Amino acid sequence: MKTSDDRHLIDLFKRDPRSVFKRILEEYQDRIFNLCVYMLGSREDSQDAAQDTFIKAFRSFMSFTPQASIYTWLYRIAVNTCIDHKRKSREILIDDETSMIEIASLDPSPEKVSQSREITAIVQQALASLTPDFRAIIILKEMEGLSYEEISEVLQISIGTVKSRISRARDELRERLRKKL
Repeated sequence: MKTSDDRHLIDLFKRDPRSVFKRILEEYQDRIFNLCVYMLGSREDSQDAAQDTFIKAFRSFMSFTPQASIYTWLYRIAVNTCIDHKRKSREILIDDETSMIEIASLDPSPEKVSQSREITAIVQQALASLTPDFRAIIILKEMEGLSYEEISEVLQISIGTVKSRISRARDELRERLRKKL
């Protein structure tokens, strides 16, 4: 949805909140869930975090100001919800069956599939071991493909801070992967 569409949705929301929010949910639920899986690693925790994200968004939709897109606003809520969830649980859960990082192989032999799963698990563990700030910035940049400007809006930090955190997060992730591989 575009920002001009966002303003229109706010007006519609005043008259029919459930219908409007149902449209928002349908459009963004998969992306928000995937972000939560990237950040939390567990499908169950991710479902809870995604649901919490949309509940928070619904409750605060009337205070949404379309300076940013609904997409960016939802991502900010989701990232903060996942960070809060992570702080509460202090557990790192990795579910190999819901791997969101896929490693392609031209030779789908059982050995290659097993190696891909092992590498995927190692990458997920390394990613999960990063601080929430570093994990969020890597996910938003590398996996979700957001621009520096979009990340700046989502995390409410300056573009300079985005760039430095991405650099430091990549260095830390690279170092952790070196130790494991």
